[in-house]
Amino acid sequence: MKTFMGQDFLLSTETAKKLFHEYAATTPVLDYHCHLNPQEIAEDRRFETITQVWLGGDHYKWRQMRSNGVDEYYITGEASDREKFQKWAETLEKAIGNPLYHWSHLELQRYFGYTGHLNAENAEEVWNLCNAKLADPSMSARNLIVQSNVTLVCTTDDPADTLEFHKIIAEDDSFPVKVLPAFRPDKAMNIEKPDFTDYLKTLEKASEMEITSFASLIEALSKRIAFFDSMGCKASDHALEYVMYVPASAEEIEAIFAKKMSGTNVSREEELKFKTAFMIHVGREYNKIGWAMQLHYGCKRDNNNLTARTLGPDTGFDCINNYAPSAQMADLLNALVTTDELPKTILYSLNPNDNASIGTILGCFQGVGVAGKVQQGSAWWFNDHKSGMIEQMTSLANLGLLGNFIGMLTDSRSFLSYPRHEYFRRILCELIGDWVENGEYPNDIKVLEKMIKGISYNNVVNYFNFPLEPAK
Repeated sequence: MKTFMGQDFLLSTETAKKLFHEYAATTPVLDYHCHLNPQEIAEDRRFETITQVWLGGDHYKWRQMRSNGVDEYYITGEASDREKFQKWAETLEKAIGNPLYHWSHLELQRYFGYTGHLNAENAEEVWNLCNAKLADPSMSARNLIVQSNVTLVCTTDDPADTLEFHKIIAEDDSFPVKVLPAFRPDKAMNIEKPDFTDYLKTLEKASEMEITSFASLIEALSKRIAFFDSMGCKASDHALEYVMYVPASAEEIEAIFAKKMSGTNVSREEELKFKTAFMIHVGREYNKIGWAMQLHYGCKRDNNNLTARTLGPDTGFDCINNYAPSAQMADLLNALVTTDELPKTILYSLNPNDNASIGTILGCFQGVGVAGKVQQGSAWWFNDHKSGMIEQMTSLANLGLLGNFIGMLTDSRSFLSYPRHEYFRRILCELIGDWVENGEYPNDIKVLEKMIKGISYNNVVNYFNFPLEPAK
């Protein structure tokens, strides 16, 4: 029997062990999509308790606590940090087979030196150990990033954001990690939302211009794109509830915009026409400036109205949206490639049934001079577990070039989430190691080293043109 989450955790062959321990484990981490708060990085936040850094804002954990029958008082309510931690410990011991079990214990091992297993009985011991460790200055937000061997972080930022904290970080030579913004214009696209017109007033202030038409909306966004670019931004990010391609004339789009501005709700068809035009226009802007465009889709958000309306978005009430958007996605990308204005694009579907369709879409839109111009993003959200990662990478290998894959991201709000990269790399090395040991790929260690370091780090540096040296 193997030791619980020991040195060779998830590694069963000698090749896998060599690939991980000699190459993957020592390669730096680049987190190109996360939801860390740049203010907390700028101010180098300190955490008083493990609950603050571990459970605060983590809707992954909140969902499992609800599944364990825990009252909301102990999840997002007014319970003490100690009480919340206890309820999480009681939940975690039941989470066999869940990635949270592995992530949580990797985090306890890597940051707190705890090699046991957290449960209801030893929660007090672990609580005291972690809090004592957090009292040390080495456990501040910035230091947690540095000790995780991270070289660069991309946050997720609204077009109207001043990026003041990014500026503070960039001007501080004492912090060696680059923290760059990523452009997330969902509020400017979601014309069906009741707060759409109110948001445009915020965007007007940031862009210093009136927004009275669709054309002026795009002009305002172009100004903000230029500002983000001046702050080092290399990517946009879009949360698409649906992948749409419903083209319409410029006159019709302007009429839809005017209808919304007059206070009248738009129809479902008008919404999709507007969003199609929006994505085509911003896609052209990204291509012009050399950014990558990330498209996250396949999620039905804020279910369970009774609770979700009270707690708000991003609190753990989202699910997979079971529809097949391959034709619409192909049409959307085709509308951009037809005029040679398709930017580098990363496709993430929350539905694992879309793996094969994405794999076939990639092959239709690759570009000369860019290895893997259109990428399938890493197994995302409900799929970033062992079997989900294996399925995503196997599908990508079957239909495309796994060697060009840009690898893992945290998609997290927690400063303790970086062991997710280790978890991914162990699974990657096990998958490739198994193919080598089974005679399906040669045991050419130079090629394998290049591939492991590429997928772990170097491919993403090259893909986004980040100002970093590749891992040697």
